[in-house]
Amino acid sequence: MKSQIEDKGIVTLTAEAVDQLQDSSLWNDDLRPTTKEEHSWKGRNFAALWIGMCLIIPSYTMASGMIALGMNWWQALLTIFLGNCIVLIPILLNAHAGTKFGIPYPVFARLWFGSKGAHIPALARAIVAAGWFGINTWIGTTSIDALMSRVFSGWSGIPFHTGIVFIFFWGLNVGIGIKGPQAIKWLATIATPVVGISSIILFIWAATNINGWGPILTAPSKFQSTGAFLAVFFPALTGVIAFWATLALNIPDFARHAVSQKSMMVSQSLALPITMTIFSFIGIFVTSATVVIFGQALWQPVELLAKFPTYIVFLGAIVIVISSITINVGANLVAPARAVENLWPRRITFAIGAVITGLFAIAMQPWYLMSNFQTLIYGFLGGYGALLGPIDGIAIADYWIVRRKHFALKELYQKDGRYSYSSGFNKSGIYAMLIGIAVPLLGLAVPGLGFLWDNAWTVGLLIAIGAYSFFMRNDPSLLTKEEYEEMTVFAGQKEKGRGIPAAVAEQSNQI
Repeated sequence: MKSQIEDKGIVTLTAEAVDQLQDSSLWNDDLRPTTKEEHSWKGRNFAALWIGMCLIIPSYTMASGMIALGMNWWQALLTIFLGNCIVLIPILLNAHAGTKFGIPYPVFARLWFGSKGAHIPALARAIVAAGWFGINTWIGTTSIDALMSRVFSGWSGIPFHTGIVFIFFWGLNVGIGIKGPQAIKWLATIATPVVGISSIILFIWAATNINGWGPILTAPSKFQSTGAFLAVFFPALTGVIAFWATLALNIPDFARHAVSQKSMMVSQSLALPITMTIFSFIGIFVTSATVVIFGQALWQPVELLAKFPTYIVFLGAIVIVISSITINVGANLVAPARAVENLWPRRITFAIGAVITGLFAIAMQPWYLMSNFQTLIYGFLGGYGALLGPIDGIAIADYWIVRRKHFALKELYQKDGRYSYSSGFNKSGIYAMLIGIAVPLLGLAVPGLGFLWDNAWTVGLLIAIGAYSFFMRNDPSLLTKEEYEEMTVFAGQKEKGRGIPAAVAEQSNQI
């Protein structure tokens, strides 16, 4: 009996299949595949999402660390552009599965780790996301608090004033987040023009207040040899890749709403690398101008805003709030909320998952993490790149190499389905992940192999792709092309001389 319908490259379940899954413990309304009508995100929505997420304070200041390490401005921008082009590859590859089958990240993970094993990659992604959610909430809090002190003279004298801002801003982030990706879609639509226009105004202000490019843009590279440059370049490149490595995993959470593969892929391919590079250049140019105008380099937008009249400070605070919420909710709340929901789909909704994520982020004490920035941010959260790379590799290998984009959608929601593997765990995925983690770790333990750790995400990804593809080459869960076609009705096209039956066409319209 056919259980799924493929229409123009997008797969949905038949009405009968949906009815049979209603009582499954792996099914709820948030984790189910999106219906044909719910594929509503056009290219402009994905472009707005990425532009809104890229136009943030960390992107603005990203090049500053590279310049401090000795790069000149164009070397820093080249590193940023290349890093975003590289991370775009797994983003697009994993997004394809989300668009075609309409499944969120935790359900996608069932395919390669098993119905129970999926909690491993889902929670791995969730922990680092919850940590960054708390950190970004704290960054937004301190920015707003500083601007409040600038606007209202007595604000800094109010007891627990920073805590008040934190509670308000945390609630605002979680409140928007519980509405799910569709709310983020509209938030990004608002944030993109607001933050984008503000950036252009800032650039024009800098350009009209200096003659020339400023000292930062005219400073030469400090590296005397190619080897010296590469020693800094590769760790910096890995840092840029890691910036969006988390989104490379849970991009199906957003791509599952795309109207087509083409619009989703083209819009992301243009929006991510171009926006990150241009915004980083604006940060470099404006900072270079501040050296001329104010006599010091002001990399932080909040420090720069403090130099302007009160009404500009107020407007700037609004822009920072919009920017912070867009990235925080889109990149750091959706994934952990889905992971928590997947732990108990029959009882935990996405909204409950979002609240639990927010509470967990508080428990991680982001103010403490920020006070120990070097050891805890780069040591704890940054080290997750070594874990996320292999998981990204496994996801790519499973969908593109092992299964060749064919699987039984219905059985992802069945505890006794083919994707339950051995007691709910796919040992091939677990072994491939462990190998992908172990190889980069050699760079920390063995002298002369430091390049493995410097490129931990990339090395782990490539190793995991090879290992997983080898382990899964004869796995019984694999579908042949014929088996896939037997369970699938191909709508809107002629397959082997057949069109879609009228009865199934009617079901298709109901889903």
